[in-house]
Amino acid sequence: MNLDLAGKDNPIAYKVLTALITPRPIAWVSTLNEDGGINLAPFSFFNVFGSAPPLVIFGAGNKGPGIPKDTVRNIQREKEYVINLVDEQVAEAMNLSAAAHPYGESELNHNGCTTAPTLNLRTPRIAEAPVSLECKLHEIQKIGGNRIIIGIAGNITVRDGILDPETKYLNPEAFPVIGRMQGPDGYVRCRDRFSMKWPGV
Repeated sequence: MNLDLAGKDNPIAYKVLTALITPRPIAWVSTLNEDGGINLAPFSFFNVFGSAPPLVIFGAGNKGPGIPKDTVRNIQREKEYVINLVDEQVAEAMNLSAAAHPYGESELNHNGCTTAPTLNLRTPRIAEAPVSLECKLHEIQKIGGNRIIIGIAGNITVRDGILDPETKYLNPEAFPVIGRMQGPDGYVRCRDRFSMKWPGV
C-alpha cells in the first residue's frame, strides 16, 4: 500500500498517522486564560527533543479554520505553560479535559483535579499529575493548519518515589505512564518493559 499523505490522501492523514505512529506520550498542558482562570488540555503530538537546553515540543491543530486552540492563544499571550505528564492514576481526568468548553470555562470544573503552585511561573501545575515541567515559550511555528509550540523546560516537579533521590534513576513501578494509540479513544498502558544492551560505538 502507498499513500500520498501530503497530496490526494491528505483527508485521511490524521487517521493514518495517529494509528501508525504509536504509542505517543501525552502533554497535559495547563495555561492561564485572560481572566487568570486555568485551561487544561491534552496533546499527543508531543515529545522531548533535546537536553541542552531541555527542549520540549508539542503540536496543536486549529480550533477552527485559521483559529488557534485556547491553549495556543494563552501561550502566545503569557509566554509560559506547564506540561503535566499522564499516568494511569490521572488517565480518566486527562480524558475528561479533552471535552470542548467555551473559552474561559476551566476543565478543572469537570475532571476533579486541583492545582498547585509552580516554582518560577504564574501558571500552576496539576497537583495530581506525576510529573510537571515548567516551560517558557521559545517559539510558535505555524505550518498550514498546524501550530508547533517549542518550549524550554526549566523546573520539574516529580512525585516522590518516581526517581531515586540519590541516583535520579527511574523506578518504573512508580511511574505507570499511558500513551496514545489509534483513533479518538485508543490508549496503551506501558507496563511490559524490556531492556536491550546498548551497542556502543
